[in-house]
Amino acid sequence: MKIICIGRNYVDHTKELNNPIPSEPIFFLKPDSSILPSRTAFYIPDFSDEVHFEVELVYKICKLGKHISVKHAERYYDEIGLGIDFTARDVQSELKSKGHPWEKAKAFDGSAVISRHFFPKSHFTDLNNIKFSLNQNIETVQNGNNSDMIFDIDTIISHVSQYMTLKMGDLIFTGTPAGVGKVYEDDVLKGFIGDKEMFKVNIK
Repeated sequence: MKIICIGRNYVDHTKELNNPIPSEPIFFLKPDSSILPSRTAFYIPDFSDEVHFEVELVYKICKLGKHISVKHAERYYDEIGLGIDFTARDVQSELKSKGHPWEKAKAFDGSAVISRHFFPKSHFTDLNNIKFSLNQNIETVQNGNNSDMIFDIDTIISHVSQYMTLKMGDLIFTGTPAGVGKVYEDDVLKGFIGDKEMFKVNIK
């Protein structure tokens, strides 16, 4: 199982980090060791002073596929959940300034929160109008809707599959809306799809 993450997929988030809007999906990988075990606290790593939360819809691949067309891409995922792509922003900024890959900032242990529960596609009346949000303690800090994604899931699946085979159980993080911010010790992060709580993470 691999975790495929899409970067800069919401215009407002792209602008808040002063990045150019991409002309095609930007993707990177997280290893399975990045998954934060369920009901486990997230410990801020010693190598970063600026870990940011990024809440994202997560799509689960349900069949093997390579060179998938956009029109057939909907056949390759069957469930939708929620996650956090924790990012060591200070580390990422340094790597970007040197033209280096982002893995140290994105793929470290515990950097991927994945909801225990995934909804089947049939749960949603409109697959292109899914609202999600993140609370930091009592404040809602991120509000998103996949209708605002620059590249929809079918385009993402098609694009990624031109470069690597998608396998059953693979997860695609589809990018974060505006409002990313720093986590602090003793924070409590809660993620929601609609009004359904999908995860709760304590920060240590």
